[in-house]
Amino acid sequence: MSTFQKDWQAIFDRDPAARTPFGWLEVILSYSGFHAILAYRLAHFLNDLKIPLIPRLISQIARFLTGIEIHPAAKIGSGIFIDHGMGVVIGETTEIGNDVTMYQGVTLGGTGKERGKRHPTIGSNVVIGAGAKVIGNITIGDNSKIGAGSVVVHSIPEGCTVVGVPGEIVRRNGSKVSQLDHTDLPDPVEELRERIVFLQKEIDDLEAKLKHAKNPKK
Repeated sequence: MSTFQKDWQAIFDRDPAARTPFGWLEVILSYSGFHAILAYRLAHFLNDLKIPLIPRLISQIARFLTGIEIHPAAKIGSGIFIDHGMGVVIGETTEIGNDVTMYQGVTLGGTGKERGKRHPTIGSNVVIGAGAKVIGNITIGDNSKIGAGSVVVHSIPEGCTVVGVPGEIVRRNGSKVSQLDHTDLPDPVEELRERIVFLQKEIDDLEAKLKHAKNPKK
């Protein structure tokens, strides 16, 4: 099965709204995620041929028409499904495996501080919920799920479910991860007191050294 066929089939496998007698026509006419992927495939092909400018123009036209921005240099496997899609951004050095599902508002972005590989690597069979942000040169393992609205800035192993800001693993291979024991939290007041005592000792030592430097004979 070709990459195009897998992208096409992914829609009907994962979107119940497409499973109607005229679902195929709805997809062709109104599925912006599918349109954006088609444009990306063409732009990526031309980018691989080292053709200047045109790939980015295709990308920007697709962004204008679909609300989805995919850099032509990104590497995306087959069977990708972008549901709804508005506001999705996929950066230049992003790598995405096969059979990945993304919802609207997803950002696969860079930190802006790195050169070279600065966008995430997404494994296969990953689901990324609406509004999730995966930032930096990190890896999301195969079969993982990123909850809606999560912000992920650290690599995630295979088979994990991540939620929150910043994203934390709540499930691993279907089992709940032990939650933080709120009866055993550190006392911030005690930590602050210890830090003040330490700083005061440092100040006293510095003052003693200064006095000695001014009056070395005393």
